[in-house]
Amino acid sequence: MTFEEYVLARGPALVRLARLLVRDAHRADDLVQEVLARAYPRWARICRTDQPDRYLRRMLVNASRSWWRRRANHEVVVADVGDQPGWKDIGTEAADREALWRLVSVLPDRQRAVLALRYYEDLDDASIAAILGCSQATVRTHAMRALAAVRAQLGTAGWPTGPTRSENGRQR
Repeated sequence: MTFEEYVLARGPALVRLARLLVRDAHRADDLVQEVLARAYPRWARICRTDQPDRYLRRMLVNASRSWWRRRANHEVVVADVGDQPGWKDIGTEAADREALWRLVSVLPDRQRAVLALRYYEDLDDASIAAILGCSQATVRTHAMRALAAVRAQLGTAGWPTGPTRSENGRQR
């Protein structure tokens, strides 16, 4: 697979992952461009590993961590919350999802990366451990702590933290 074919096929997924990691769409675009620019000269070697997705995801996670280490990059991105929609609004589900990701965005980098890779990229613990360079037990621990922190924040915000039932009686 050529570099251009890979970028056309997997580029949007890399941008989505970067947006979850760095919490800012513009910074995520820049981060993916930076990672792809660093990967291009090494593309033949990356393809020989037979796992270019894993390699580039790891580059992306490492680049997002490196970006925060720079002293000048410690600004905090704040979303404009505005008016919250009512429970009967058509955009309630999207607003709830956005509010949930706002809670995820304040988690520590590793926990946020684990949640993004597990629930958004749908990777198993072994793949996540390989990307993050840690053990599978560490991945499970980060996931457990992240979910506990999000659940605690949801509980303090007055949201139901357990399984709920929809109007037709099905559990969601």
